[in-house]
Amino acid sequence: MIRLENVSKTYGSGAQAIHALKPTDLHVPQGAIHGVIGLSGAGKSTLIRCVNLLERPSSGRVFVDGQELTALSPKALNHARHGVGMIFQHFNLLSSRTVFANVALPLELMGVARREIRERVQPLLELTGLTDKLDKYPAELSGGQKQRVAIARALASRPKVLLCDEATSALDPQTTTSILELLKDINRKLGLTILLITHEMEVVKSICHRVGLIAGGKLVEEAEVGDFFTAPKTRLGRAFLNAFLELDPPQALLERMQAEPGEHTHPVVRLAFRGDSVALPLISRLTRDCDVDVSILEAKVESIQERTLGLMIAELIGTPDRIDAALDYLNAHDLQVEVLGHVQRNA
Repeated sequence: MIRLENVSKTYGSGAQAIHALKPTDLHVPQGAIHGVIGLSGAGKSTLIRCVNLLERPSSGRVFVDGQELTALSPKALNHARHGVGMIFQHFNLLSSRTVFANVALPLELMGVARREIRERVQPLLELTGLTDKLDKYPAELSGGQKQRVAIARALASRPKVLLCDEATSALDPQTTTSILELLKDINRKLGLTILLITHEMEVVKSICHRVGLIAGGKLVEEAEVGDFFTAPKTRLGRAFLNAFLELDPPQALLERMQAEPGEHTHPVVRLAFRGDSVALPLISRLTRDCDVDVSILEAKVESIQERTLGLMIAELIGTPDRIDAALDYLNAHDLQVEVLGHVQRNA
């Protein structure tokens, strides 16, 4: 449904050029909810604004529903944009128009007859839970209600694609949850393809089928959401996951850790259990079969959509040969093993 081919965006030229988006490929199939996550300034907003050509790419091609937007004339592009709805962090409602009038605005600009406008707006108000707010003005609405108006307005032209630019960043956690549930409901009922950008891992976990990680203007990792949360492939992906799960060694231990093993050290490991390994008694088997002590520093279990992820930070204490055997044992099972550092055995 959405396809970017070698799309890039550069501002300025020469030594002053800013490469906001480096050559990027992206494919979002019909009916999917695809997230793009990254730090501020990573290129998220530039990428999503290139999809509907609010930012025209410096190079590459953009396809939506099989049509190459980058090859269209201005008039044809304006018509094609009717098939691409967009919502923003700050809602962008017109304060002088009621809820009904805000939702109806795109239809008015398209020249739709007044009677048809009412027939099309009313179901959207019902879908977004705004039937009792149609005569209210934005100043009378909460943040969540304003975003619902923005969503209804984006759906007015019956788009096949919905772009979400940090759509929940200005909302409190409870309201964010309700908006995400609404987007999932819209995706399910209308078969709408959704591309969203966010810096919030909770959003990705809650709603997305697939996620891309962007850094320095380039997509550095893409995966199904379950795979991304259980086994990120990049250092930045692991950093996002660790920050989300809040699972890091205690500061006192970090101060004692060193990068390289020594004759009298033992390792501190981060273990990610996934799939069937979550339910297996691997630690008790490890201590029995490899004759090592395991000091568990932190542990938690997280549900990621239909998957369960178990995480643990632990010290493996024993002789060097037994620790090597323990690491081999752990690596032989369906879990991710990361040695964070080493501490003195007599510390």
